[in-house]
Amino acid sequence: MTETVRAAVSALERDPDADIVRAVLMGARGNSGVILSQLVRGAVEALGDVERIDAEVLARALRGASDAGYEAVRNPQEGTMLTVARALAERGEELAASTPPVEEALADLVAHGERALAATQEQLDVLKQAGVVDAGGAGVLEILRGVAAYVRGEPLPELAVVTTGIPLEAVHQELSRYRYCTSFFVEGDGVDPDELERELGKLGDSLLVVGGAGAVKVHVHTDDPGSALALATARGELEEVDIKNMHVQTADRTERLEREIGVTGAVAVALGEGNRRLFESLGARSVEGGETMNPSTADLLAAVESLPETGVVLLPNSKNVVLAAEQAAAQSAKDVRVVPTRSMQAGLGALVAFDAGRSLDENAKAMEEAAVAVRAGSVALASRSAKVGELDIGEGQFLGLVDGEPVTAGDELAPVASEVVASLVGDGADVLTVFVGDGADGSEAVVDSIRADHPGLEVEVHEGGQPHYPLLFAVE
Repeated sequence: MTETVRAAVSALERDPDADIVRAVLMGARGNSGVILSQLVRGAVEALGDVERIDAEVLARALRGASDAGYEAVRNPQEGTMLTVARALAERGEELAASTPPVEEALADLVAHGERALAATQEQLDVLKQAGVVDAGGAGVLEILRGVAAYVRGEPLPELAVVTTGIPLEAVHQELSRYRYCTSFFVEGDGVDPDELERELGKLGDSLLVVGGAGAVKVHVHTDDPGSALALATARGELEEVDIKNMHVQTADRTERLEREIGVTGAVAVALGEGNRRLFESLGARSVEGGETMNPSTADLLAAVESLPETGVVLLPNSKNVVLAAEQAAAQSAKDVRVVPTRSMQAGLGALVAFDAGRSLDENAKAMEEAAVAVRAGSVALASRSAKVGELDIGEGQFLGLVDGEPVTAGDELAPVASEVVASLVGDGADVLTVFVGDGADGSEAVVDSIRADHPGLEVEVHEGGQPHYPLLFAVE
């Protein structure tokens, strides 16, 4: 659901007039994400071209969302996000009769949604046994909370801090009959949703085919994702293909949950969506920030306290964040060690050496050694003319830096990047990691040139998404 919402936000950031229904449909992930995309579609279609939203229009949007969600699912089950959506629609219609201000209606709907969410635990046995509420329903409620806070001019509500580990009983343990969770978007003149649904229904279960003639989003659990994709490619062009081995995911998740809590956790500062995902994939809780956006001490402390582990390694990943990190460590009741990484590249190098099963002392020592072994380079885009060291930089030029020191500048990305890499690998290197950020048009050609200039160098590329730095480099 988070990825689905991010797709909508990203589309609107690129174009305020973007087709939000298409954006959420293409960005939908998993069953809950696909259903959420239909809730959004139903709400948007119900709103139409209205210029002002009052309680009556709000009720119409909630009803449209609920109806579209139920229509998208073959066998809708109560105790899920659909139940919460329907409860909100019913309450919205009750409120509309007395025409309250929309701010009051939203506050009432949030309270009603909380009760509807709590009730899901009694509607599904698996939730009752685990002692939890439905995650999809909780997601729907959080979105409504955000809308209500914005309309009422209130700050976004704080998330409850999780101070203990999630019990194994809270996770659905039964393996799916099928192995692969498969989703994709297919578009073309030959795309018929009903026909595609009939054919895909023969390959697996948990099937959702949503959209209209010519463009649909598909989610299916199957043992034969190749056949599912072949059915789609015979009818149109594929995008957003995502295939996950659910059996491996379940085994990995169980192993993580069964692992003893209270050894070592990690918090890392990262800027750029891709970079944050990379840090999290290596086991760290990420805090948004970096060279151009320093997180506060409170932000870092909240991330540390949110971890279940009593010992935490904190990676500031910027010289401007080290002091705030040390302050957060001093204020925490936990045992926190700051590994004073001064670049995101050093932070990633340190995190590769992180092992949650080791003691805090062992982790801190290994991570400090790993961070020191990383050399960092970058290409920044100058926002104004300046003299940096011996270099005269013009506004809009590219500035190349090695370990924070300027080495070159120019009007074109490729030669600046090549000189930075040459400086980095001059003393010998085995691996070069490239993080592609904003303003890195033509980065593929740059990487190809680097590989040609350094044939013995292993080059890895990640879509980092960091602002102001089109390219970041790390060598080991």
